[in-house]
Amino acid sequence: MAQISPARKVAFQILMAVERGHSHSDDLLRGKAVNALSAPDRNLVTALVLGVLRWQIQLDHQIRALLARPNTKLDTEILIALRLGAFQLLHMDRIPARAVLSESVELAKQSGHSFASGMVNAVLRKLAKAPPFHFLEGSIEDLALAQAHPSWLVERWINFYGLEAARAICRHGQSQPVLTVRLASPADEAELRAAGIVFEPGQLLTVARTVVTGDVTTTEAFHEGRVRLQDEGSQLVAELASCVSDNLNQEEKSVLDACAAPGGKTLILAERNPQARIVAMESSAPRLELLRTRLAPHAGRIECRLADATMLTEDSAFDLVLADVPCSGTGTLGRNPEIRHRLSPNDLVRHAERQRAILTAALRAVRPSGLVVYSTCSLEPEENEQVVAAVLATIPNAHQLSLSARIDALLGTGILTNDGAERLHARLTPEGMLRLLPGAFRTDGFYIALIEKTA
Repeated sequence: MAQISPARKVAFQILMAVERGHSHSDDLLRGKAVNALSAPDRNLVTALVLGVLRWQIQLDHQIRALLARPNTKLDTEILIALRLGAFQLLHMDRIPARAVLSESVELAKQSGHSFASGMVNAVLRKLAKAPPFHFLEGSIEDLALAQAHPSWLVERWINFYGLEAARAICRHGQSQPVLTVRLASPADEAELRAAGIVFEPGQLLTVARTVVTGDVTTTEAFHEGRVRLQDEGSQLVAELASCVSDNLNQEEKSVLDACAAPGGKTLILAERNPQARIVAMESSAPRLELLRTRLAPHAGRIECRLADATMLTEDSAFDLVLADVPCSGTGTLGRNPEIRHRLSPNDLVRHAERQRAILTAALRAVRPSGLVVYSTCSLEPEENEQVVAAVLATIPNAHQLSLSARIDALLGTGILTNDGAERLHARLTPEGMLRLLPGAFRTDGFYIALIEKTA
């Protein structure tokens, strides 16, 4: 029996679980099976899993063109073996074709499909010998196939943001997101540099650094929580929320993070508001336990509460509410590539209904003159400006504020870089909301709006 490398075997298992909807790739890539591997094998598993998921639409197109009957329904195990093999042949030129073919055939056999192993071998041999194919990007369908995104999403982005922005969004979704860290102090940066970590400055925040080389997760600073991995756009959401709370003249501010897990934004709220009482809410019990563990150093003033933000009963109880709501996640397709395969237009309607309920509850929970920051990592208007507009139409004592003054305040306190502030001002909508499109910065896509309750 031919051998299958540990990395390819684990990658196959993860892709099977994702295909069957059992879990998310991000969770599985941090699981026990991956952690048990050597560092090189962990890197290979990550590259294989995310690569296959990013290019799956295009891989399936090329695979089916080589089948004797292109419309044949393939067993899931065979389809995953073919995708893994095709991705390595087309996108990982350092791996010998003979090794790819041998292990792909063996994956088919060991998954109980020996009868199909000859077909797997024949398709991948044809693919290995075929000349490189250059995909065009002229029409919506061409761009969608060239960048391996669903046509319906690409069409939406072109309609909302224009062709060039849609291309940039798609290309960002096909690339590995940059690794960004948040530094607590200059001493921590010096410590990481001494450990061999090479950085570049963040594009927006003075405390953010982009990792060029090195493994931050092996350092003492990371394990002690002094250095955290967090997308720079995600950090910006919390910084804008923290900044607006500075306007509230309360001896002890009361802050609610309505959808807090995994807790990165909550930690920034705590850092920037050292006197505030903070409630971190989460509707999932397992996620709440992880959140409670992460926030343990601040347990004296952060209450972790198991609750659904749509069922929030407090009335005028908080000075600030951060409603970073659950969403489709279309701004994170580079980081969470399987979203594109699971999402449908009906999901946007479902998300928007819940988002309106959370924002309505947040505005009820905030005090007069208090503020709500509403944010998503979605690119879809149904989850963003349409949610804000629909809720404000039903609440006469609330109105939207421009984030322009908040950007200036973050610049004035040295939290934003000069270039970052200038570029953020350019990204404000006419209503003063902020939209970060993937490809415009080295961040995921985000939408941020600021709302004041007037009475």
